[in-house]
Formats: sequence, structure tokens, C-alpha cells
Amino acid sequence: MYEIISQYLEYIELEKGLSSNTIDAYRRDLYDFSGCLDGKEVVNVNRTDINLYVRNLKERNLAPTSIIRKVASLRGFFRWAYAMNIISKNPASTLEQPKVPQRLPKVITLKEVEEMLHNNLNPLEHVIMELLYSCGLRVSELVNLKITDIDINSKYIRCFGKGSKERIIPMGNEAKRVLEDYYTMREFVLKKYNITSKKLLINQSGRFINRQDVYTFIHTQGKKIHKNISPHTLRHSFATHLLENGADLRVVQELLGHSDVSTTQLYTHISKKRLKDVYFSINDD
Repeated sequence: MYEIISQYLEYIELEKGLSSNTIDAYRRDLYDFSGCLDGKEVVNVNRTDINLYVRNLKERNLAPTSIIRKVASLRGFFRWAYAMNIISKNPASTLEQPKVPQRLPKVITLKEVEEMLHNNLNPLEHVIMELLYSCGLRVSELVNLKITDIDINSKYIRCFGKGSKERIIPMGNEAKRVLEDYYTMREFVLKKYNITSKKLLINQSGRFINRQDVYTFIHTQGKKIHKNISPHTLRHSFATHLLENGADLRVVQELLGHSDVSTTQLYTHISKKRLKDVYFSINDD
């Protein structure tokens, strides 16, 4: 089965242009399913096998979003296998996609963002914070940025989001300033360690920054304001603060790189909730 999974992963990479992170997620999901089949070949998989696997996922107490993703991976895989005549019947054809429980994203206040930005950050840390918050980048977009993706004079960033979809994001004067400061440090490090690379983020030891580095840094900064946050919290806060200050929903959609405006609309619920909280806190005094 692993050979057929490899063929499918190659197909979605070449034909659909999915990112390496998405491909890795599909690989983990399908390997996980295959590991529960006790060596059964794909041509012998039936609906009962899939139902037992989904039940197993629930018994493992996986998050609903993880179960939803794994089910989607199975549906896509078996749809492809049936279309390629690898299997004579699609056992996942009537498999329903679980509903996503609507949960409002976690955000922090503008005051808390400012507190984090003024927390004795070095040039690299300042760039990470500034680009995550003021540009709303995903962590994968941030760590994959190249120097050539940034036009510091025209003040815009080109990044590639989900499905390698390109978008242009404007940046403000503060982002430009911290980037200029960081460029000085970056050049010094490249020369010191004799490194030639277009990758944007490198630390003072000459090591390029990865996703886990960013998660660890943001989590540590969150502790300083007594919040449990991730890089995505800053992206959520970016969108929420824009809408609270009158930005058009479609503009925010473009800045975030959402293909569907309904995803962006979730942030309007946060704005309304925050407005109610402020109103009642004032009127309760």
C-alpha cells in the first residue's frame, strides 16, 4: 500500500501544486491509516475498515480538526485510486466529512502586542514579531521568505501561501525600519560564517530559522504577558485589529490569502464579541 500512497503523493504534488507541508500532512495521515490495516492491500480495503479507523481516531482522543483532516485525506486518496482503476470500488464514496466545530480564534489586544514588541528584542526577534503581526504571515510563509521576496523601498512583501498561492502584502514604516536594522545583522552573520543564501531569517550563530524556532520564541514571549499563544495568534490578532479599525472584509481576505471569504468572516464574530465585552464591562462598573 505504501507504494500506491507514494504514487498518490507524487500526483498531488505535481498536478495540484500543494506545498511540502501539505504533502507531509497527507503522508502522515495515509501512513497512519495503512498502519491500522494489518497489512491489507488497498484493493481489499472496504468501508468497514474505514469506519473502524475513524472510530479508532475518536478513541485516541484526537482533536476534531485532526480527524476532519485525516478523513479528507482518505476521501481524496480513494477517489484518486478509483479514478486510476487501482480499485474497482471506492470504499470512501459515501464517507461523510465531519463538521468543523466553529471556534473563535484566540487573539491578544493591541496593548499586549505593543508590550511584546517593546520587550528588549534583538533585530531577528523584532523582525519575526513584526512580520507575523503587521503582515499577518503564516509561520510557514515567514520561515520560507527570501531576501528577494521583499522590496524594502516600495514596502511590500511577496509570499507564497497554501497551494503555493502568491500574494503581495504591504508593510508599514515600522516593519521597514526593523528589517533595515536586521539586514545589518544578517550581513555581518553571513560574512562571519562565509554563508551564501537568499533565505531571510538566520540567527547570530549562522543557523537558519525553522518553524519550531518561531513557535518556541512566540510561546516564550507570550509567557511574558501571561498568555499561551502561538505564531497564529498574531495572525488572528492582525486580522481582528484591522476589522475593528474599519478595514474592508475583502481587503483583509486578500491580505490573509483566504480563498473563501467565509473563513475571513470568522474574525467579524471576534470583533463583535470584543465590542460586547467592552460595553458590558463599562456598564457593569
